[in-house]
Amino acid sequence: MQQFTPLETALLAAVDAAPMLGQVQAWSAVNTGTGNLSGLAQQAGLLADAYAALPGEVTLEEPAPVSAVGADGAQRAIEHGKHLVLRVRPEAQRRFLLTGHMDTVFPASHPFQQQAWLDAETLNGPGVADMKGGIAVILAALKAFEQSAAAASVGYDVMINSDEETGSLSSAPLIAGLARGKAAALTYEPSALPDGTLAGARAGSGNWSLTIHGRSAHAGRNPQDGRNAVVAAAALALGLKALEREGLSVNPAKIDGGSANNVVPDLAVLRFNIRPRELALAEAFEAGLAELIARIQAEHEVHVHRHGGMSRPPKPIDARAEKLFGIVEECSALLGQPITRKASGGVCDGNNIAACGVPVVDTMGVRGGAIHSPDEFLIVPSLEERARLSALVLHRLATGASL
Repeated sequence: MQQFTPLETALLAAVDAAPMLGQVQAWSAVNTGTGNLSGLAQQAGLLADAYAALPGEVTLEEPAPVSAVGADGAQRAIEHGKHLVLRVRPEAQRRFLLTGHMDTVFPASHPFQQQAWLDAETLNGPGVADMKGGIAVILAALKAFEQSAAAASVGYDVMINSDEETGSLSSAPLIAGLARGKAAALTYEPSALPDGTLAGARAGSGNWSLTIHGRSAHAGRNPQDGRNAVVAAAALALGLKALEREGLSVNPAKIDGGSANNVVPDLAVLRFNIRPRELALAEAFEAGLAELIARIQAEHEVHVHRHGGMSRPPKPIDARAEKLFGIVEECSALLGQPITRKASGGVCDGNNIAACGVPVVDTMGVRGGAIHSPDEFLIVPSLEERARLSALVLHRLATGASL
């Protein structure tokens, strides 16, 4: 097996693990639920200060407009926080993209706000694994990488967005723009399993809201004059589930609508999610959805308005991604931490990056688990482990590893 070169040995020795735990604890202490704009602004400021230690320019990018449908069927704008971008050597011909997110799933009102040690190496806290630990890994890895001669020959962008947990809708155009022309990308979601297993192929994800407009009437005097939007929504939900097939899950998740028992409801909103494992399945679903809506409109004499769509395309593993995984797996084995990978039904910004034709490994972050729950934990030694892994992977990409 190939061993470390003297330059790689020096690179690994340059990884400074000392500040990492303190950074994670300080960042975890700031509530950054996706809707907590003040918390996100505070976190963005802390990250801007921390990432200023690297060469290049740090900017806070405005979010793209996003809207959502309320329970009343009205469409409203949703505010998001700014997204941090660091651009280093933009003139370099060979450049990479590293991404993370500062938001968590825990709003300011959530009771899970504190950190606790579960044992000497395991820290419980909001976002410690997903993914404030990953943000610390990016910073430590790049600081070490910048001390190598190889760094001067390449460039990179770092993007840390504020809306990944809700689908990256306000950062999707930014991700696409930054991904354009990149040789490879690394995303710092936590490992798929606490043992460090990587996520390989990923399903895609799409979210829709269907607003059904019927006609109200008295449920006793003239129900025949009404057009029941809730019943139409239920028929849509059943029809959606019937579109499910191998490689495509469909989840009708919620129906809003109705009022008093003696009124035929004239409004309902149905929300659902799909997870296709292939792009062809997503396209087939779109055709099936259009046919279903047309049929329900005709049968129930209602009008259906669509909002939403595919936000995360499926992420298969193509030949270039396979080579990138090979580099990561070889480097990890050399570091004494051999890892494997597994397909995942979960989604992340790696889906968006891969859709731009850029090979990406998207679970380069810390080892941990129980994410999105009050039991979330970080295995603290993995901060240094993953920083060393990232620094080595970047060095090999910079010194000629082809994809």
